[in-house]
Amino acid sequence: MSRTARLASLALVLPLVLPLQRSAAQADTRPVVAVLYFDNRAFGKQAADYESFGKGITDLLINDLAAAGRVRVVERERIQSVLAEQNLVKSGSIDQATAVKVGKIVGAQYVIMGSFITSPRDEIVLTSRAVDLETSVISNPQKVESKGDDVLGLVAQLSERLQRDLKLPAKPAGGGDAGARQSGAAGQTETTRRPASSGAAAAKPPKMDVRTSLLYAKALDEQDRGNDQRATELYRAVLTRVPDYEPAKTKLAKLERSGS
Repeated sequence: MSRTARLASLALVLPLVLPLQRSAAQADTRPVVAVLYFDNRAFGKQAADYESFGKGITDLLINDLAAAGRVRVVERERIQSVLAEQNLVKSGSIDQATAVKVGKIVGAQYVIMGSFITSPRDEIVLTSRAVDLETSVISNPQKVESKGDDVLGLVAQLSERLQRDLKLPAKPAGGGDAGARQSGAAGQTETTRRPASSGAAAAKPPKMDVRTSLLYAKALDEQDRGNDQRATELYRAVLTRVPDYEPAKTKLAKLERSGS
């Protein structure tokens, strides 16, 4: 091919390539959010049984935020890794200064902190707030509560309020590793994005009661501790109760593949 022909070919291709490059860059302008483990404020004789529940709430919220696709979400496993590296796994609740530190390490622009309260009758109250890591300003406290028969629905309600009311502005990509730890437009790999609305009715989301949610939280905790056999048993127990919960399916499949 002659030089003139190659230049003519490039002239035809570049107008197609450059918009794609600009589009890819624009896809990364959504804010990067890290969700830290929710503090245990449960009361009553069974309060100690809920020590891992905050980890489960965080994972459920990450799944919902990622599925909505309005923000980029740091993977829970990355949060867990940093907490372990910083010796914060067993230190109880995380204060604002520590939250800012962890958020910056994972390359987030905003951190969501929260707590939960459960009653002996399995009623649940979730509270949360966001911290801008550039200014350390706390914004938009949220509170949702319900009976414990639909924890997924309660977390989805909190997720929707966070996305609607926080109005997190996009910021230039920072120097952290959040982008490297995320995959896909939703920012993580264990959920699919919510389908666009159409004329057909959307599939009804599964319900998960507080006891099943606690099993899921304990499965996450056992997996973080390296107890894969126990985690596998717990994920199977979750799926016996809620067969359509995709994150549990995905995590169980990974464990089974690694153990085969």
